[in-house]
Amino acid sequence: MHIVVTNDDGVYAPGLLALARALERMGKISIVAPDHNWSASGHVKTLHRPLRVKEIELEDGTTALACDGAPSDCVALAVMGLLPDPIDFVVSGINPNANLGHDMTYSGTVTAAMEGAIWGIPSIAVSLDAPEYHKGPLDYAPSAEVARRVLEKLTLNTLPQQILLNVNVPYLQIDQLKGFAITRQGLRIYRDELIQREDPRGRAYYWIGGEAPSGVKEDGTDIGELANGYVSITPVQLDLTAHQLVEPIKNWDWKI
Repeated sequence: MHIVVTNDDGVYAPGLLALARALERMGKISIVAPDHNWSASGHVKTLHRPLRVKEIELEDGTTALACDGAPSDCVALAVMGLLPDPIDFVVSGINPNANLGHDMTYSGTVTAAMEGAIWGIPSIAVSLDAPEYHKGPLDYAPSAEVARRVLEKLTLNTLPQQILLNVNVPYLQIDQLKGFAITRQGLRIYRDELIQREDPRGRAYYWIGGEAPSGVKEDGTDIGELANGYVSITPVQLDLTAHQLVEPIKNWDWKI
């Protein structure tokens, strides 16, 4: 079994190494990840410049490939021939913060898994709901073990084409987790603010600031079940069509 591991925090991120270590007992691991942080990069495809890849060594001596493209670029390159062996699974993470609700459209962690699903490869995105403004190193061991268990289930079952699993893990020890919950996408609440400043030459520049997002803690959603202490597993489809509206909109007056 050949598993590609990637992320959006960069190839040297501790969550990536924890994930690779947890999965290495399941098969061959190939790490292909960005050479710098691409958080909140969304689904990127680099077409107008060359992509460069170099082999590097991680903290424990593990070999990895660092790419100057986006997380989704890393997966695409791996699938298209950067790696000589066929790929069975793509696992992206471990992101240090949860990816819930509409976060999925922004998240490089999730969109790397989306790229795998586009190529017909069963894919998982894994994120840890670490405390906001946590100081010191994070403990990724429980979330890495959760990722291994989810992948183990995926090896024994079949996902439909172009479906990925978005996994969010509470910041708890394994024995404190209440279990696994299969969830739907919840409603994220953003509190973004536009901050305008001036550079030394008097020209305006802008930051997107504001408080950290929250969400509606509704049972059955990724946000609600994560808050209840469960690992949230949301099956995500690439088909964004609002199928229930196709027929009603056909009945609008479309005469030219």
